[in-house]
Amino acid sequence: MTVTDPIADMLTRIRNAQMARHRYVDVPTSKMKHAIAQILADEGYIERVEVIEAKPRNLLRLWLKYDENKKPAITNLKRVSKPGRRIYAGKREIPWVLSGIGIAILSTSRGIMTDRQARRLGVGGEVLCYVW
Repeated sequence: MTVTDPIADMLTRIRNAQMARHRYVDVPTSKMKHAIAQILADEGYIERVEVIEAKPRNLLRLWLKYDENKKPAITNLKRVSKPGRRIYAGKREIPWVLSGIGIAILSTSRGIMTDRQARRLGVGGEVLCYVW
């Protein structure tokens, strides 16, 4: 079965795994999903990212992060730009997520990066998702 929006599928898998309090979640891999997962790990929203060699396709294993009370580190994930409606932001219109508490993940001409990195480099791009 083909997925029309693989990034939304990845975010939904993370959201569902956290609601079920799973330790990790496996997602079919792609370069963009790997870059998004690495940003989530670098920003402290997930513990780590592993690539699992599998047939017919490799998987990304995302180790989810919880606090002492088993509350997930990610409060919410929101897909912004969708295949049916792309949302772009110039370098001056990059959105702030919850006044800087959360992050926006952008696809720019210099790669996938957070809103803070894009502002620092002075580039805009497609707003993929919000995480807080």
